[in-house]
Amino acid sequence: MFFQTWVSYILILFYFCVQNVTGTFKLQEVFRWSAVDYAYPDEYTRAQAIATQRFVPENNLPVGIEIWNDKLFVTVPRWRVGIPSTLNYISLHNLGTKSPRLIPYPDWQSNELANCESGLTTVYRIKADACDRLWVLDTGTFGIGNTTQNPCPYTLNVFDLFTNRRIRRYRFRPEDTNSNTFIANIAVDLGNSCDDAFAYMSDELGYGLIVYSWLENKSWRFNHGYFLPDPLAGDFNIGGLNFQWFEEGIFGLSLSPVLTSGERILYFSPLASNREFAVSTRVLQNSSKVENSYHEFIALPGRGPNGHVTAKVMSEEGIQLFNLIDRNAIGCWNSADPYHCTNIDIVDKDDTRLIFPSDIKIDNSGYVWVMSDKMSNFLLSSLDFDDINFRIFVAPLNVLIDNTKCNVKTHQ
Repeated sequence: MFFQTWVSYILILFYFCVQNVTGTFKLQEVFRWSAVDYAYPDEYTRAQAIATQRFVPENNLPVGIEIWNDKLFVTVPRWRVGIPSTLNYISLHNLGTKSPRLIPYPDWQSNELANCESGLTTVYRIKADACDRLWVLDTGTFGIGNTTQNPCPYTLNVFDLFTNRRIRRYRFRPEDTNSNTFIANIAVDLGNSCDDAFAYMSDELGYGLIVYSWLENKSWRFNHGYFLPDPLAGDFNIGGLNFQWFEEGIFGLSLSPVLTSGERILYFSPLASNREFAVSTRVLQNSSKVENSYHEFIALPGRGPNGHVTAKVMSEEGIQLFNLIDRNAIGCWNSADPYHCTNIDIVDKDDTRLIFPSDIKIDNSGYVWVMSDKMSNFLLSSLDFDDINFRIFVAPLNVLIDNTKCNVKTHQ
């Protein structure tokens, strides 16, 4: 609690001081990098890592973030050679440092490539829960697309954030994956206790939704037509590039607040799609429903054109925020209203600083954090390392949704 109060106080001062300087943008830049760097023990060790290509700065692309107390976690997948650590953090005591070096979490040894027992190979998105645990999905892969190798199996790793120790490592069952599997997103659902916890993980290219029960320490997989890409929505225009990602299925996940009936709603969407879908967590938490739940998944109306989404999150007030990657923008929807394009709004947009907003999170103090990383340029073209390529922003949720259709005040 002390850390949360301290961080909130610092963020309030930071946000309003920066806003007075930068003008009308709601999201305020906290950190930025031309290329990410790491907190090596000393400069000699760093130089040796560069000389041996264990660290190749231009090959490192940050993709995911999470916030817990005074730590801002940053993930860097091992898509290319030279990524020394896949799970890292920045101390929020460093808010005055514009380009801080990433600190491996929990340490260097735990980020060793292809150490299948105690290391992490490739991490994309992560989630901290209210029980002070960090849920980390390790794909066990090296490379991307046709270059992908699988030195390790898919595992779910959970860390105690106070002790920085891994308290569980769960290896997925063979039935949870298939030859096309690519699981890159996770949502965590807490019930009445820390043992009453479930993780939901989207298989983007294998078109499935995997559920894991902490209490039972087992997993099961749902398959559904709503997990597949829309064949009419595979064309993308981002950062001056036109390209086709027509195979990308279920990706973005967000959980509603607990309903009066006791369950939550999991909202999800394929990447190659402009539509939203939903299912009750009561269905997902029942493994016997795997073969008998088709009609319990719900198709919602579309977001309209250029509605591709990879990351989304919902506040305890029922405000969903999501990245609109084609528009260099963050969108919003108030779940008190029907899901429809007329009830969707833009909370912020920036055609320079928000090129490919790759992840979005809301912390326990009601601050929204957004990362942009020019991912499509990195994968399909190139980055200019004399320019700023990666940014992390912050803003209070109530400031972001002010004067939008999502404003809670307009629904009271």
